[in-house]
Amino acid sequence: MRVWLIPMLFVATSAGAQVSAENPWSRATPPGATIGAGFVLLRNAGAADRVMGAASPVAGRVEMHVTVREGEVMKMREVSAFEIPAGGTFELRPGGAHLMLMGLKRPLKKGDKVPLTLKLEKGCELTVELEVQEMGARAPAHRRGH
Repeated sequence: MRVWLIPMLFVATSAGAQVSAENPWSRATPPGATIGAGFVLLRNAGAADRVMGAASPVAGRVEMHVTVREGEVMKMREVSAFEIPAGGTFELRPGGAHLMLMGLKRPLKKGDKVPLTLKLEKGCELTVELEVQEMGARAPAHRRGH
């Protein structure tokens, strides 16, 4: 009996490759603003994974934040990871978990596409383009009925 050893490409089968992004978006920023935000729905078809960091060429750094209530005050807190459950979703949205684009190199204008790379714990990276909506948007245009 012969046994053939065939090299496998693990990228397509790794747990990180099972994470996909839906509706990545951001808001336009006023002239001179140095901070923006990023939102996206992460869908995981595989084992549990975590977003461990993010980067964008339009920002000096990208931080991961959650919004928490302390008494009557809502505050943002930086976190080290976002948990994406096995077979589940994790949504980055206004008023909840989100990405902060710090040290913007230029203002974000409605209609811009902002490249963003999410670094997953399983070793994969997920690159998306944030579609910039108008200032103050609470959801991407197609979810608002436009």
